Amino acid sequence: MKNILSLLLLLSFLSGCKSTASKTSDTQTTSEYGSQEDEMKYYFTATGNEPFWGLKMGNDNIIFTSLISGKEKLVFAPVDAVKAMDANVKMYKVSNETSSATITIQQVDCQNSMSGAISPYKVSIEIKNNSELETKKIQGCGKYNTDYRLHDIWVLEELNGFKVFVTDFQREFPRIEINSSENRFSGYGGCNAISGSIFYEKDLLRFSKVVSTLMACAPGNKEGEFTKALQSTTAYSIENNRLTLSNPSAKILVFKKVD
Repeated sequence: MKNILSLLLLLSFLSGCKSTASKTSDTQTTSEYGSQEDEMKYYFTATGNEPFWGLKMGNDNIIFTSLISGKEKLVFAPVDAVKAMDANVKMYKVSNETSSATITIQQVDCQNSMSGAISPYKVSIEIKNNSELETKKIQGCGKYNTDYRLHDIWVLEELNGFKVFVTDFQREFPRIEINSSENRFSGYGGCNAISGSIFYEKDLLRFSKVVSTLMACAPGNKEGEFTKALQSTTAYSIENNRLTLSNPSAKILVFKKVD
């Protein structure tokens, strides 16, 4: 009998441990801007306090949630942004059968009024139901969710429209490893190790603050051409395990996924 009771206690303990571990895992994939699933589905997320509200902007819809009476959850169709000429400010005017809102996203450091956390964008929203005469004005902070598909190791195949060969570089093809959660990259430029930051806004992608080691490169090495092309990137596409980087002038770099 004692053996049976001991076994039951052991099973209960193991079950409790498993449940706790599961809860811990779930917590680790959630931030103030939502779950990991949200980051994959929505390109921009924002939150605010007093009153509490949340915003998720995706290619399929724009979802506003809050503790404001009559505005607990509003879903809008996606619209194109109206962009300011002299600053990184985007305005979205959205509406549905019951409500309308103007969402303004400005690239400026924004501090959460409760947690103190700093985010890269300030968000202002003017929102009202169609039956109301005045709009409700609220503010908060937000961030763009870098495309999770970029998070990988990519090896160069084409440079400025031409296929590359190992003989174009020191020992091996240039490669970049992108960390989409930290907006950073590192890799090999064809002669030196390179690293830097990435700037991401929906379909916009830039490689910046590029630094490299200072090893002397052999004559004819195309590392300089490669890093210059990398820093002139403004757009990207991913298809068939290929990452294509381009700017308004041309397609400039093509990489193959290797892991």
